[in-house]
Amino acid sequence: MSLLVVGLSHRTAPVSVLERASLCADAQSKLLQDTLAAEPAAEAAVLATCNRIELYADVDKFHAGVAELSTLLAQHSGVGLEELTPYLYVHYEDRAVHHMFSVACGLDSMVVGEGQILGQIKDSLARAQELHTAGRLLNDLFQQALRVGKRAHSETGIDRAGQSLVTFGLEQLAAGGDVTAWARGKRALVIGAGSMSSLAAATLARVGVAEVVVANRTFDRAERLVQILAEAGEPGLTARAVPMEAVRRELTRADVAVSCTGATGLVLTADAVAAAVEGRTGAPVAFTEDAYAQEPSRAGVRPLPTAPAGVAGTDDNCPLDLQAVQQSGFSVMGEAAVAGMDAATLEQHAAWVAGAGVDRREAARRPEADAELITALAATAATLGRVPERRRPEQAAAPVRPEPVLFVLDLAMPRDVDAAAHRLAGVRLVDIESLAEVSADAPMASDVDQVRRIVADEVAAFGAAQRAAHITPTVVALRTMAADVVAGEIARLEGRLPGLDDKHRAEITQTVRRVVDKLLHVPTVRVKQLAAEPGGAGYADALRTLFDLDQEAVAAVSRAREDAGADGDHSIEIIENHAKNRGPA
Repeated sequence: MSLLVVGLSHRTAPVSVLERASLCADAQSKLLQDTLAAEPAAEAAVLATCNRIELYADVDKFHAGVAELSTLLAQHSGVGLEELTPYLYVHYEDRAVHHMFSVACGLDSMVVGEGQILGQIKDSLARAQELHTAGRLLNDLFQQALRVGKRAHSETGIDRAGQSLVTFGLEQLAAGGDVTAWARGKRALVIGAGSMSSLAAATLARVGVAEVVVANRTFDRAERLVQILAEAGEPGLTARAVPMEAVRRELTRADVAVSCTGATGLVLTADAVAAAVEGRTGAPVAFTEDAYAQEPSRAGVRPLPTAPAGVAGTDDNCPLDLQAVQQSGFSVMGEAAVAGMDAATLEQHAAWVAGAGVDRREAARRPEADAELITALAATAATLGRVPERRRPEQAAAPVRPEPVLFVLDLAMPRDVDAAAHRLAGVRLVDIESLAEVSADAPMASDVDQVRRIVADEVAAFGAAQRAAHITPTVVALRTMAADVVAGEIARLEGRLPGLDDKHRAEITQTVRRVVDKLLHVPTVRVKQLAAEPGGAGYADALRTLFDLDQEAVAAVSRAREDAGADGDHSIEIIENHAKNRGPA
């Protein structure tokens, strides 16, 4: 087994990088095909979710595999390799299996214990199978990961340790309050009809919204989701489907909007969100205070003042950090600029001011007041040794944001909703980035520890099974060779005893087969046990050498196992039984 995974996730990369590196379905398919065409890889599968992109491969060379997979991820994501590399992680062999099982159990999710990852793993496997890029190793890995994830959810309370991103996002929209009370009677707009959007619609219906409107580019899918909601029979719920073109109109009516599409561009711009709020309130929507410095023209306020043009950061004899003063917007002669100075530095500053170190236009606007203030501060500094820090002006309190009238949950990656909507008054936006900031890693330590033990046990069992499976073709080839020897000897016996009746021939044949089976039974069982242990890979080579087995015969069994896919073990069992029972033609 040479399993390698190279990827990045919310744990290693900022959301902005994950967003740029996200892969659409076509890009994932092309990545798989190119990976399989690369020299080090024999199998490949991509696991791409809203907060992770991982490329799994069966490689024959570790370093070459890491280099190739990293390069392919960079090429297909559009993020340069040099920029992407610091955020990549690499797992190999047992560590790669451990990582996959941890992901399947929700231990590596943004919200610990969320169950949506199992559906995403299933979809990833289906894509690799459809493109014929998943062979025996990745089929085994992904199918076992699904079983391990289901076991973790059924045998532990990991579901209590976290919620799906939808539930967690709704809790953030409700500002930590009771989601059911917050949602009761609200009108909801769900944009998209995929698995996450469907979960959002079902969750909103369950917590008591009065209406769910589903918009999707494929109208039939939107109608199908509405039909599912209707069949669920939530009391008092109205559900209807609308085309994607109706989103702006419906947004004006909605109290809550959830968006999770596969679009590569924005689905809701800040202007569209602002227009929806204006349609609800009848008043223009302003940006909140944290937007002023970044978008002063749009917010309708002037930029902060800067220091006078004649003041430069390299002016001689000035004891101030003029760059910092310029950024603060304060006068270089004002009290705020000199707060915290010691007496000696203050006197130096006073001398610099008196010596025309400041542009005269600045002095004209603030005539003697600053000079008198500096003199007074100098006297204070002489007494206290330093100008009190309390003289530094306190920052003005940020204006209180108005209560939101529109709640927006963006679960898409790349994002569906313009991040600038965060700063719109009357809007509460929760997206993947804000969820990452508030999510906890291990809210239920005992359940998480229990799942970790399950993962450790399953990793050991998977490794043992893979190592044992590695020797199976050799064992089958050995039994086939033994069956050929038995058949040859029975044929030679018939030549020497042509008058042997059928009853005696059958009895002799059965006796010889039993002798061969008994001789081979203990060695083959024991070699499988030894091969399942760490470091047991060499037993297959030893067996082939001891019995002088034909390499092509072993390879043929291996190919038959690969071709059998998920039923490979059953097929090998049939071949093995046939070999044991084979007699003369």
